[in-house]
Amino acid sequence: MSGVIPAGVAVDPTPAPMPGQVTLKGRCGFVERLDAAKHGDALWAAMGGQNQIWAYIPAGTAFDEAGLKSYVAACAGNRERMFYAVIDGSGNATGFLSLMEIRPAMRVIEVGNIVYSPALQRTPLGTEAQYLIARYAIETLGYRRYEWKCDDRNEPSKRAARRFGFTYEGTFRQHMIVKGQNRDTAWFSILDREWPARKAAFERWLAPENFDRDGRQKTKLGSR
Repeated sequence: MSGVIPAGVAVDPTPAPMPGQVTLKGRCGFVERLDAAKHGDALWAAMGGQNQIWAYIPAGTAFDEAGLKSYVAACAGNRERMFYAVIDGSGNATGFLSLMEIRPAMRVIEVGNIVYSPALQRTPLGTEAQYLIARYAIETLGYRRYEWKCDDRNEPSKRAARRFGFTYEGTFRQHMIVKGQNRDTAWFSILDREWPARKAAFERWLAPENFDRDGRQKTKLGSR
């Protein structure tokens, strides 16, 4: 053995910037930094009593109004995870998500802590929000690896990851203890070189001509 280490692929070592205060506008609505005073009432109106949406959120639970607003305030004040509200066409917050596990030096970032109210689930805006935040992370901020992780039991989340174009990479067994239970974590990612194709798929699906007059999709996302 020569002991010579094969050369790797050269990468620009410039760190990516942290996510920040930004408004990402789409056709169906927009995404903006989470603000407890601004979004708390609308989020309670959309999420109050919807206990099922917290099943796989590690810090989430069956909140009353005060508890939910306190949780939103804690998320909005977090400086390690950057939380963003999803705003519908009427200007109401109907869900939120975060950019998290941020490693600027490696240009790696994760989208997670995704909490969609029933009013946002399975809607064009729910998909558009994922497109907008991915485009921001990869194109605007320059992250080279964009991650999605979820409890391996969370089949809807795994289906969503695949639908949005993430590649399944494997499952970390006994990765976490969440709410007193074991969590095996499924890992997915989109790489920067894969983004142009994923972006094109999102944009084809989101185009007005992909929906009939009743708002039903003609072609499914992920059917590329």
